[in-house]
Parts: sequence; structure tokens; C-alpha cells
Amino acid sequence: MNTETRSSKAGVVVSVRGSVVDVCFEDHLPPIYSVLRAGSDRQIVIEVLAQQDARHVRGIALTPTQGLARGTTVEDTGGPLKAPVGKAVLSRMVDVFGNAIDREAAFSDVEWRSVHRAPPSLMHRSTRSEIFETGIKVIDVLAPLERGGKAGLFGGAGVGKTVLLTEMIHNMVGHNAGVSIFCGIGERCREGEELYNAMKDAGVLQNMVMVFGQMNEPPGARFRVGHAALTIAEYFRDDEHRDVLLLVDNIFRFIQAGMEVSGLMGQMPSRLGYQPTMGTELSGFEERIANTDTGAITSIQAVYVPADDFTDPAAVHTFSHLSASIVLSRKRASEGLFPAVDPLQSRSKMTTPGIVGDRHFGLAQEVRRTLAQYDELKDIIAMLGLEQLSPDDRNIVARARRLERFLTQPFFTTEQFTGQKGKLVSLEDALSGCERILRDEFKDYPESSLYMIGEIDEAKAKSQSEHEAAA
Repeated sequence: MNTETRSSKAGVVVSVRGSVVDVCFEDHLPPIYSVLRAGSDRQIVIEVLAQQDARHVRGIALTPTQGLARGTTVEDTGGPLKAPVGKAVLSRMVDVFGNAIDREAAFSDVEWRSVHRAPPSLMHRSTRSEIFETGIKVIDVLAPLERGGKAGLFGGAGVGKTVLLTEMIHNMVGHNAGVSIFCGIGERCREGEELYNAMKDAGVLQNMVMVFGQMNEPPGARFRVGHAALTIAEYFRDDEHRDVLLLVDNIFRFIQAGMEVSGLMGQMPSRLGYQPTMGTELSGFEERIANTDTGAITSIQAVYVPADDFTDPAAVHTFSHLSASIVLSRKRASEGLFPAVDPLQSRSKMTTPGIVGDRHFGLAQEVRRTLAQYDELKDIIAMLGLEQLSPDDRNIVARARRLERFLTQPFFTTEQFTGQKGKLVSLEDALSGCERILRDEFKDYPESSLYMIGEIDEAKAKSQSEHEAAA
């Protein structure tokens, strides 16, 4: 490259404040989203987010800025951040820049595409509605997922979002004929390493791609890692015409990274310190997850809820994009009812007679009604005791408590901690179990016989063994 070409593409750093870098360009002004590189090995990556005037741009660093100083030369790469796409990325683990982070060889036979892409137009979207079975009773019965839809796992810290997400990966990746993409946004590196080893042991790594931006990385990298994963997912949907399962842990960290970037850029925060552009940023991300005529991206996203406050703007904005919301309850977790899904707060737009059928719809409504009536009776039980209830109310309480225990399930991913073998339950078996409990078929069985089982018939064998142990 001659000196003239290099100088026309080069700029000079005029200020560095943490991750925010201002650069002056004499001859041309890089467009928004351009990637700039600086440092001796061009290892410092900066993304342009604002044009200050005719000569200055302000960018956010996607890498640590150690060694960057005023007067440092910055090179404009002439394009946006790009992600690698193609069959070569399958079974690999990559970072936000598309670098391999699994200690394997660097990519050779891949195409690089911009991470900033428009969502598919309405004309190309599919309008089919299909159920996506997970093998987890409480989800399949009360909040069924949509193939090509977006499901959120909402909960505070430590209620089991990542465990539930990992269990869904275990259950679905093996049966899912398409490609699975796991995107870790601002979460722990321990979880990434555990997931990689688990998928390798299960023999499903060859149909999986993992993209990570961990919590120790700068906010710019955490903010863009989701877009990089979406670009890879769109390739498999649009070019390979395959169904894609996109798993995101955690979408709140994406919003949080946007909030940090916004604060660093000097924008005035809106409610509770969130960025004024949160709704737009989240919409731009979520709308790219869509069904088209050629393939579908089904997404399951963990959503951290700050301080268990479901009125928090991050939770409220995320709710509006989802076809199914699975809410995890700290109260149920404290009672040992795992998965700690709150059956009354969780919902799915798939639970209509036209999609799931009359039997499933009727059963889901009856289960909810029984659990809601039990919820109302809890205050009376606490004050006066169970004996003061009418016989009808006592029957409702007995059914509800048995339903609560039947909707628990041992997980494959927690076998090593609990010592209980994981169970996969078909939708038909889950519905049949709920129906038989509501018909009082198990009223003479102890509640404990229904706890942590798979199919309902296991309760009989469990009750028998408990009786023998007691004798």
C-alpha cells in the first residue's frame, strides 16, 4: 500500500475516555458503524457510533484500550464489523470478531458478512403456527413454545434460568434436525466451558455454533456479540434453508451493555438509568429473529429480571417481543419445586384451541384455574387451617398440590448434583397425567409419590417403593 492511500484512510486519536475514543480524519469521514483499528498489531478495534462534525468521529472500543494515546494513528478498515458464515463455523466457538476461541485452527473457508442487517420483510415471512416440544411438562402443557417463535425465560438471580436453558438445549439439540446457535452475552466463562464439554459429550457439537462475549469484556463487545450470532443464524436460515435454534443467555446483558455504551457516549438516560434508545435497539435485534418461507429461527432467551421486579423497563420491553414467556418464581424454587416455573404468570400465545387443540386448551385452563383457586385459599389455610375449608375446597387444594408436584421434573443436566436420572416427557404423557390428577385418580396416593417423576404411572411404582421402605 503506498503512502498516499494509507494517509487518506488514516486518522489521529484526539481523546480517549475509557472505552470512548474521538478520532480526527482530515480527508474523509468514516460512516456510522465503520470499524477502525489502532495499535502496533491493529489489535485495538473501535466502532464509529457518532459523527461529531466534518472531521471528527466518536467511537466505542470493542477491545481494551491500553496503550492508546492522543496522537496515535488509527486506520479506517472501510467497512462494518463482520461475522464468519458458512459450514466451516459448525462445531466451533467464536468471539464477537469471528476469531476461533476453542484452540482449534483459524477459519479459512468462510464468508464474512456485516453484523448489521435488516430484518426480513413481511412479504417473505411465514405465517404457519406450529408447536415446538421441549419434553419439559410444565412448559409443554401451560406455555407451549412456537416453532420459529421467541420464548423468554424470566427470573431473578439464582432461580434456574441457565439450568432450564441448558436442559432445553440437551432435549432439543439431539432431536432438532437443524442448526443450534448458542449466544452468550455478558455471562460467565464457566458456563461456556461447561456447555462446550456437555455438547461434546452428547455428540451434538457438529450441528452447533457458540458465540461468546463474556462479562469481563468491554461493553461494546457485549453489545455486538448478539448481532454476530444473528448473522450466522440468518446464513443457515436463508442460504442453507435450515431450521435454526438460537439460544441467548442473557438478553438483559445486551440491554445492559447498550446502557453502558449510551452512558459512555454522553446520552441523557431515561427511566431507571436505561438508555433512551433501548426500545429501538431491542426491536432491531428481536425483529431479525423470524420465520421465512425457506426456514425458521426459533429463539429461547434467558432474561434476568433486576431485583425480581417485573415492571422494570428491560423486562417490560422484552415481554412485548415474545410469543411465550416462562416466568421463574423464587418462591417455588425455595419450596424445592423445580423447574421453578410460575404456572399462573407464564403464558404463550400458542395456547388457543385453533393451534393446540380443544383437549390441550381445556386442560391447560383447568390446571390454571385449580392452581389459582389454591392460591386464593392459601391465606385462609394460613389463618384457620385446612380443616376449616369446605369439602369442595379441600379437594381443590389436594388436586392443586398434586399438580404442583407432578409438574416438577428431574433434569438430565442436574443428574450429577441430584443423583436422579433425567426424564424426557412427551406432550401426550404430560396432558394425560394432568387429566388423571384432575379426575382424582391419584387422591389416595401421597403427594410425595408425584414429586420429581416423569410420566404419571411412575407415581404408582414410587408410592409402592416408599411404602415398602416405611414397612
